[in-house]
Amino acid sequence: MSHDDCLFCKIAAGKIPSHKVYEDNEFYAFHDIRPAAPVHVLVIPRQHIETLSACGPQEAPLLGRMMTLLPQLAAQLGVGYTGDDTGFRTVINTGPGGGQEVYHLHAHILGGPGPWSRMG
Repeated sequence: MSHDDCLFCKIAAGKIPSHKVYEDNEFYAFHDIRPAAPVHVLVIPRQHIETLSACGPQEAPLLGRMMTLLPQLAAQLGVGYTGDDTGFRTVINTGPGGGQEVYHLHAHILGGPGPWSRMG
């Protein structure tokens, strides 16, 4: 899929409306339109990368920043890990066998009271 046809690229560019949670020069985060949990946010890099499997060593810095952003956003959303039974789940679906529906790398942040309807 080309960058021009990518749903998530269009969302990050503001061409398709979303319920934005966060944005900076590298990442955009927004609420999932079919939430599987009370809190269900997608975090995407602005750079179009189709899958986690498409990442190589050159994407390591970007992926590192993405991974450290996830708990910050979870805390802002009220589902951060603060001890005891608190916390959130992160999921990166990769390929059709992994449940990926949109071919733009994204991480799901899921949290809140369960049970949840799906993994993300």
